[in-house]
Amino acid sequence: MLILGVDVGGSGIKGAIVDTVTGTLVSDRYRIETPLPATPDAIALTLAQMVSHFEWSGLVGCGFPAAIQQGVARTASNISPLFMGTNIDKLFSIFTKCPCFCLNDADAAGMAEIHFGAGLEQSGVVLLITIGTGLGTAIFSDGKLIPNTELGHLIMKNGKKAEEYASDATRKAESLSWKRWGKRFNKYVNLMEKLFWPDLILLGGGASNNFDKYKAQIMTKTVVKSAAFLNQAGIVGAALYAESKSLQGIK
Repeated sequence: MLILGVDVGGSGIKGAIVDTVTGTLVSDRYRIETPLPATPDAIALTLAQMVSHFEWSGLVGCGFPAAIQQGVARTASNISPLFMGTNIDKLFSIFTKCPCFCLNDADAAGMAEIHFGAGLEQSGVVLLITIGTGLGTAIFSDGKLIPNTELGHLIMKNGKKAEEYASDATRKAESLSWKRWGKRFNKYVNLMEKLFWPDLILLGGGASNNFDKYKAQIMTKTVVKSAAFLNQAGIVGAALYAESKSLQGIK
């Protein structure tokens, strides 16, 4: 099945057509700057532009930076707080004129890794951390997703939220070297290890492309690896989610 997968981020909205049987992109990836302010209507209009670019009329899966319950955004990370309480499945479906199914963006990335990537056939607990504008997390237990963990909002010992202290956006804003930033990020990874004792930690998002530049600073008992899909995981996982929701509807 071919599905349009979209990954909504704090700085960019990326999309591509995905073959959900193989987990591969069958089109070039297309990126649009995230509108400012990132209000519900502004994001919905941008998604409509994405659909128009691909001349798409089928299912759309959307990884979104929020905790989402039954299509309703309950939080808003690096987007307008007006999203909270909005049924984004319905809103995006109206604007795009396509059936849209949304899930947390880190959960989407995790689904790609569990089904096709570095978490394939991994037993036990797998923790994915997406490193970008914020810090997203997804936890799987024997392949089953525990949704909406949002562990980038945990408070560190310095009183800051984890993503305020160790996101890629913070690295750029404070002009930190990869080594200095890696030491910060290591503190967060160690906290995750102590809380959840994962069998595998995967790193995704934009900063995962540069893992070689800071992996020497990551000191854990748990194996830490780059996600196989890197920053394309959200697109693939969003498409997989839309497929699963569509099949549930058919039943």
